[in-house]
Amino acid sequence: MSAESTTAINRSLVDLLDFIDWSGVECLNHNTAHSLPNAIKQGYREDEGLYLESDADEQLLIYLPFTQVVKLHSIVVKGPEEEGPKTVKLFSNREHMGFSNVNDFPPSDTAVLTLDNLKGKPVVLKFVKFQNVRSLTIFIEDNQSGSEVTKVDKIALFGTTVETTDMKGLKKIEDNH
Repeated sequence: MSAESTTAINRSLVDLLDFIDWSGVECLNHNTAHSLPNAIKQGYREDEGLYLESDADEQLLIYLPFTQVVKLHSIVVKGPEEEGPKTVKLFSNREHMGFSNVNDFPPSDTAVLTLDNLKGKPVVLKFVKFQNVRSLTIFIEDNQSGSEVTKVDKIALFGTTVETTDMKGLKKIEDNH
């Protein structure tokens, strides 16, 4: 692919933050003082003093439903050099996952984060696996140093929306003939 066409594709990508259905968001094993909004919400995720932190061990399981179908292109996961995430498994359209069954399903994609990724370099995903995404489950399996606590400074998802009909917005038409 030429550099010109790659740039054109990247220009059409948007931050999918506005399409997250916050009423259904879940995060398992987070420290309540350092919860998910710190890493994912606009404004919070740019604040260096705010971050998401694991609680009982290094693992985190994040469920993000979307308000409409999206195509996911890339993900940014920023974190500190030592406690930052290392192995990140992504599951497309897989609901109700817990730590007891997360390894029962093959991930749609797996990323092993480098120091460049932790500083903000996006991880480009297997685009064909993320074409009609209604929800994304992010399993942070371990961190860079193998310590008990994982810290995430920022999570950002980039992609495009899929033009669909909002079924909730449709009203039933009464037959008055």
